[in-house]
Amino acid sequence: MAFVYTALDAGGKTVKGQVDVSTRGEAYKRLQEKRLTPVSVRASDDLEAAQARSKARGTVRLGRAQLILFTEELADLLDAGVQLQQALSIMAERQQNPAVKKVSARVREHLRDGATFSQALRDGSPSFDDLYCNLVAAGEASGSLTKILKRLASSLSILHELQMRVVQAMIYPAFLILACVGLIVVFMTVLMPQLTTLLESTNQKLPAPTQALVDMSQGFAKHWWRILLGLIAAVVAWGILLCVPAGRLWWDYVKVKFPLFGPVFATRYFATLSQGLANLVRNGVPLLSALKLMTRATTNRYYRQQLVKVTQSVEEGEAFSTALRLAKGFPLLLIDLTAVGEQTGDLGRSLEKAAKRYDKELNGRISRLTTMITPVIIVVMAVIVTLVAYSIVTAIFKSVNGIRASG
Repeated sequence: MAFVYTALDAGGKTVKGQVDVSTRGEAYKRLQEKRLTPVSVRASDDLEAAQARSKARGTVRLGRAQLILFTEELADLLDAGVQLQQALSIMAERQQNPAVKKVSARVREHLRDGATFSQALRDGSPSFDDLYCNLVAAGEASGSLTKILKRLASSLSILHELQMRVVQAMIYPAFLILACVGLIVVFMTVLMPQLTTLLESTNQKLPAPTQALVDMSQGFAKHWWRILLGLIAAVVAWGILLCVPAGRLWWDYVKVKFPLFGPVFATRYFATLSQGLANLVRNGVPLLSALKLMTRATTNRYYRQQLVKVTQSVEEGEAFSTALRLAKGFPLLLIDLTAVGEQTGDLGRSLEKAAKRYDKELNGRISRLTTMITPVIIVVMAVIVTLVAYSIVTAIFKSVNGIRASG
């Protein structure tokens, strides 16, 4: 019988292949003889059948809140002493959320087909990314799956909470912006034409501010299609720029260097990087393998590029802290705590401390940012409304004076 496997070699590289043996146990022994650490071992027939069923049923995705619910509930069931397959059965039968219910059932079926839990997660839903699945694989290998799931749930909850805080903080400013835009549209389309007609009937010239608004209104009315085409072209060009590797690298660099918002993006990445590395290292994953996993899980191209350089330096024999120092963009706090962890022999603990520090710093940055957004938008809106109101009132007074003079 043929068994398809995915494993890690001594250097932490991912190796895929196939062995022809009678049982799954013999397949594991064969991999151990080759000094490979198995990640998943599946019979080729079972793999093909599982893939066929997966394609037939379509893809089920979990939102961030649903992913947290799945992880927390599974961790609680395992912590209570329930076996993994039984825990997934309970979730598939009793869970009220339909997406979580479907994913639980699919993961359980893949487990029954002989997959490891980490591989079953990959096959069950694309919502389980590389970092999530590899942390689960590390938990399976070290016997600390429940602990890993609790850490994952905590990390996901923190990120979700931060995102929700930003969204909630932007609701009121967004409402104010829409109200301001609506007010300006009413002024330009209803009041301005009436005032223009009134002033022309009294042979009065429009005041300079009012004339500027009229010219702007007429320009929009006359060339709206050109403006629309220009906006569409700009959006398409921006999309093309982000699809080009060099353009995406430039934008990811600009994002972390942008005033006010850049430090928030950077701090969030360092918190995620520190926590992810801490989870992997403290659960027995070699540092080089952990770095490669985190590199694959990094969505920011700029930081991914720097992390590739760090990984290469570590692979060549440099200390992790030295590799961070040689690369660009990594803060001194992370470098110093990493150096302390290397000296004490407990790198995972030092990285976890760094993650907590960055979580705390991220909370502070987001609080300050959300506190500043509303007053800034209110001031900008007040200036715009004041200018529009001044031009309208000036036009009204001039038209009244013109009527009096003609009478």
